[in-house]
Amino acid sequence: MKCIVARAKKFEEARKEINFLKKEFPKQEIGFVSDNDELNRKVLEKIKIDFLTILQTNRKDRQKQRNSGFNQVMAKIAKKNNIKIGICLDEIITSNKKEKAEILARIRQNIKLCSKNKLNIKFCGETIRDHYDLKSLGLVLGMPTWMTKKLF
Repeated sequence: MKCIVARAKKFEEARKEINFLKKEFPKQEIGFVSDNDELNRKVLEKIKIDFLTILQTNRKDRQKQRNSGFNQVMAKIAKKNNIKIGICLDEIITSNKKEKAEILARIRQNIKLCSKNKLNIKFCGETIRDHYDLKSLGLVLGMPTWMTKKLF
């Protein structure tokens, strides 16, 4: 379940990297990962990718609201462009207990937004897990059954 992912700090770098990966791996799904929320939105709007993975570490939550890096505007853009939202399994597995709880809460918030907007979700990362484990994790995190059927 390894994913082909482009990483960049600037938009032009992201465009070049994604175009290069599309030429190298034409039949694979190409995704994008960045820490910058503004860059994520720009890539969603302007570049044709298959999925966008939003990293959840190193984020500061506000007092009454979580900062998950994904909002309803980005969800509508992703729906319009037929882009899946990626969840990084390595981020969950390698974090400590407190960070893991915060990451899972942010992922739950993103899953709720995705189910409202009928978006698909994709699990990706270096660690390989069984399909049943990922489906059960999705159900525990609040995914509807139609979404877990389309995970793979």
